[in-house]
Amino acid sequence: MQIIGLCRFSYPAIGGFQVGHESIEDRTAYLWAHDRLEERFRLLETMALPCLRAQTDQDFDLLILIGDQFPKQHRDRLHDLTSDMKQVQIIAEPPHPSREMSKALLNNARRNPSNPCIQFRHDDDDACAIDFIEKLRDAAKDIRPLTKKHKTIGLDWNQGYVAEVGAQGISATQIHRAFYVSALGMYIQGDCKMTIHNFMHERIPQFMPCVTYADPDMFVRTHNGYNDSRQKNVKPVPVDSLTSEQEQLFRDRFAVDIDHVRRVFSAR
Repeated sequence: MQIIGLCRFSYPAIGGFQVGHESIEDRTAYLWAHDRLEERFRLLETMALPCLRAQTDQDFDLLILIGDQFPKQHRDRLHDLTSDMKQVQIIAEPPHPSREMSKALLNNARRNPSNPCIQFRHDDDDACAIDFIEKLRDAAKDIRPLTKKHKTIGLDWNQGYVAEVGAQGISATQIHRAFYVSALGMYIQGDCKMTIHNFMHERIPQFMPCVTYADPDMFVRTHNGYNDSRQKNVKPVPVDSLTSEQEQLFRDRFAVDIDHVRRVFSAR
């Protein structure tokens, strides 16, 4: 079964952000500002890509969406970071409505639309467990009875970490949170054009049956200076520096190397 992920990397979409802008030029300037983009690249390099590179099941596709005017030096940097990942396809598009663009890309990526597939979203600042793809594929077997009646089914893993990442390393706290993007997938029947981007992630259970698994240590959701969902008044999540045992867990479960994090975030 084909498994397709979509990561939007500072794509200047029309709509789709909680942070408002007067024009697409204002949005592009905000998204591609030096400090913001530098943080996104550092999180992509240390959090979002290593876990996919280390997947126990390597049979998946990852679409990375960027703007068609993304500056060449940034596009080259993105290509360099993903050059060893055969699963990655970088797609450059002009500004379009966010949801419509995401839906079109996912549907176009289906090699055989008559066959079912599984889709997932991958934020550029988060990590999933290294067996996430394997678990998605196994879950497709669990839900076979449901697929006889439903065209779409949500697949959710609800335990992981909230983390802050920087030059000092990682501080985190373990959380239980259902339908987080970082460990969420969706089964889609053949000849069905619905996608995981048809729905806000936390509202998926309003529209389809969902199966939630309580496996521990399935995602890392980073809190940083540019989380779109955290630009308004939100309750802070207290975190503590990782213990040596937790540092090893992050290496084993998420392929996140603390020394690599410190080096990347200490660079000038």
